[in-house]
Order: sequence, then structure tokens, then C-alpha cells
Amino acid sequence: MSKDTPCVAVCMIDPKTKLCFGCGRTLPEIARWHAMERAERLALMAQLPARMADAGLSPFNTAPKPA
Repeated sequence: MSKDTPCVAVCMIDPKTKLCFGCGRTLPEIARWHAMERAERLALMAQLPARMADAGLSPFNTAPKPA
């Protein structure tokens, strides 16, 4: 994925928090992502780790596990 997106291709919304399990964005944020200015996207991406932690969600790790 691009460095300008937090998407990790795990697109599932938590019914309780309304946040994507993969990236921490809401559906409205995901829908307007490409219409946002780059500065707005970067500012939102900076908030996502804390947002997910506050919601009790762990960032989804897409890195392959070592053998």
C-alpha cells in the first residue's frame, strides 16, 4: 500500500467502535480519503494508533511471521 494510506487490506469495521480493525479509520473517513488533502491524511494517520489503543483495538500486523 502507499505510504499515504494506513490501509493494510483488512477491511472490517468493528461494530462497537465503528473503526476499521485494520487501519482505525471510520467508514466516512475511508470514503473521503482520496478527496482529502495530503496534510489532512497525514494528520489523521498520526492519530490512528492512539485512536485504536483508546478503543482497545490492536493494529493488524500484515508482516509475515518468521519461520
